Amino acid sequence: MISVIIPVYNQADKIGRCLDSLLAQTYRDFEIIIVDDGSTDHLDEVLLAYELKLQKAKIPYKIIVQENRGANAARNRGWNESQGDFLLFSDADIFWRADALEKLVNSLMRNPQASYCYSSFRLGRKKFHLWPFDPERLRREPYIHTSALIRRQDFPGFDNAIKRFQDWDLWLTMLEQGKGGLFYDDFLFTVAGGGRISKWLPSFTYKLLPFLPQVKKYQEAATVIKVKHRLPYDPK
Repeated sequence: MISVIIPVYNQADKIGRCLDSLLAQTYRDFEIIIVDDGSTDHLDEVLLAYELKLQKAKIPYKIIVQENRGANAARNRGWNESQGDFLLFSDADIFWRADALEKLVNSLMRNPQASYCYSSFRLGRKKFHLWPFDPERLRREPYIHTSALIRRQDFPGFDNAIKRFQDWDLWLTMLEQGKGGLFYDDFLFTVAGGGRISKWLPSFTYKLLPFLPQVKKYQEAATVIKVKHRLPYDPK
């Protein structure tokens, strides 16, 4: 079974499309774990409406409400509450292609040496085509997003102390443990457009979009990751 874990904070306007895309999946052996990380919008009302849809579709689910503790803490809470052999962390503003879960799980089943499987994605209408798994590239740059399908037995958990580059930190930690990834060469999900885009974007895109005001903060945060994982960095 796949556990789809959705940490969400004040995205009542986005999560419906995410849940609709999961309800439409061709692969049906999954559960949904939603972690409301202290939202102050009308998320509870939206989720109440979707509970009926999930029950009708016979999809197991949990809705967990906690005080705001940040994305990594919410992801870890979802992981601890989940039951699946595979984990998929999906932000609320992602919607999935109908065969996404099927493609990802089949890829891992055919490649037992891989600990996780990731794909390319769209940001609105723009395509972000990623690269095959390469340990050396991964050490140089954060090009793999958080929304990969991960074998539960290989997942070390997120570091709650890391506030940015959570994706890079996770994959580097797994790499240090001898666990690698697998690239599925297709666009399996789309990130919705809107004001929160820059908060979602996978870390590597900040090299491609230097005009974003958060770039400097992310560059500073990258140094934290490099020091933690003993990677070369420029101290200037």
